[in-house]
Amino acid sequence: MKLKTKLCDILEIEYPIIQAGMAGGPTTADLVVNVSEVGGLGSLGAAYMLPDEIRQEIREIKERTDKPFAVNLFCTDMKGSMEGVRESQQVLDGLRKELGFARSNQDLKTNDLFEQQFQVLIEERVPVISTAFGVLSPEKVAVAKRHKIKITTMVTTVNEAKLAEKSGADIIIAQGSDAGGHRSTFDIDAYPNGANIGTFSLVPQVVDTVTVPVVAAGGIMDGRGLVAALALGAEGVQMGTAFLTALESGAHPVYKEALLSSTEESTMITKAFSGRPARGIKNKFVEYFEGSGVLPAVFPTQNSLTNDIRKEAARRNNPEFMSLWAGQATRLLRSDSGADRLIRSIVMEAERLLGSN
Repeated sequence: MKLKTKLCDILEIEYPIIQAGMAGGPTTADLVVNVSEVGGLGSLGAAYMLPDEIRQEIREIKERTDKPFAVNLFCTDMKGSMEGVRESQQVLDGLRKELGFARSNQDLKTNDLFEQQFQVLIEERVPVISTAFGVLSPEKVAVAKRHKIKITTMVTTVNEAKLAEKSGADIIIAQGSDAGGHRSTFDIDAYPNGANIGTFSLVPQVVDTVTVPVVAAGGIMDGRGLVAALALGAEGVQMGTAFLTALESGAHPVYKEALLSSTEESTMITKAFSGRPARGIKNKFVEYFEGSGVLPAVFPTQNSLTNDIRKEAARRNNPEFMSLWAGQATRLLRSDSGADRLIRSIVMEAERLLGSN
């Protein structure tokens, strides 16, 4: 096995390491640039960003590096629904009361900006488009290919991998249930809690089924995880949680503290924050909402409903009411480390294990 894999050739990167495009703020321009500069693939989590914000971030990244990077979008219906909103709001009002503020009377808005977001990525000629929750339409794939943009698609089952390959994905990212945050399960009606297949069970089965390169994601934190993924046939790894405590991460300081004090038993899968299953550290918010017996509104409406609580909690440095997305290997997290140092240490450990030094 060698660390210079097909993934490196396709993406034009030095090391087979992708930093996950985590939406909601952690993937700053600093993080993306430094990951790419050291030889990995940095990724901007742009799914919740306005088109003009995405354009600004892409231009800043391009000003600071000429290395490849990715931008991640959600390929799913973002229009939302008012179904279940009243019941969910009643539960959330109890959380607002505990935080000491009341619900505003502003109208609830969930805008589907995917078309405009995608257009920005095309206009700005991003090197890689990363998708979650589904695949790009044939028309959009054709546009991306015409502009020589690579496409990576996250999947959580073998059947999703087949769909991704058929759709034209250049790289398939096999994301296990170990992963933090939202997993990329395509059909939430079929899998209400997301597909529950572990990373190292999923990866070899996807590798044996598709012909495009496969990347392992979920619970991978160090050189051991990279080597294990390569041994199972993957061409590289995608890591999210590992970068949340990096110096360049946009994660809130108390979020980082919660991550560093958590263990493999701290997380659970919940829909309480967004309406879509995601793995995060259990806290008062999760326990209160899950204990109510009320179903959250659908994604992304629930995400909009809980936004004020999460923002107030962040303002008060209170992690008990924040969405603390995390994978299952948090004991392996490193603190006060830059992204470049993290990647170099992973590569050095992998090379040592492979005996290539």
